[in-house]
Amino acid sequence: MHNPMPKGARACLAVLAGIAIAASAWGQAPAPAQGPAQAPTSDAKPYDDKLMRLSEILGAVHYLRELCGANDGQKWRDQMRELMDTEGSSALRRAKLTRSFNNGYRAYSRTYSACSQSAQTAITRFLTEGAEIADSLAKTAP
Repeated sequence: MHNPMPKGARACLAVLAGIAIAASAWGQAPAPAQGPAQAPTSDAKPYDDKLMRLSEILGAVHYLRELCGANDGQKWRDQMRELMDTEGSSALRRAKLTRSFNNGYRAYSRTYSACSQSAQTAITRFLTEGAEIADSLAKTAP
């Protein structure tokens, strides 16, 4: 039997599960505005903007949760790897996903050198936004 949900949406469901678990541990907060749109490419998908934003969020959360002593190990990097395994259908696509993850990681490593209330608030917001994006991707999948 063929599963009508695209691989990307299934991967996002897995990411959503991880994000939802972490969000419940950190509480809820309003999500910040969406990031900028990505330029279309030959293997572009209609949901790429959301996917790239989710990748960026995973990078930021990976850095911030480690900074704040969450002891997640490689959990968020593993979530990203799973997303890349299902959505990285070309070298260019994998590179874009990787760049988004790294941009999220680097942006927050430049901003925070110690865990603070602001860093914890950012984590909560990112977890909420990531869960919303993953849920939206799963709901809009054909």
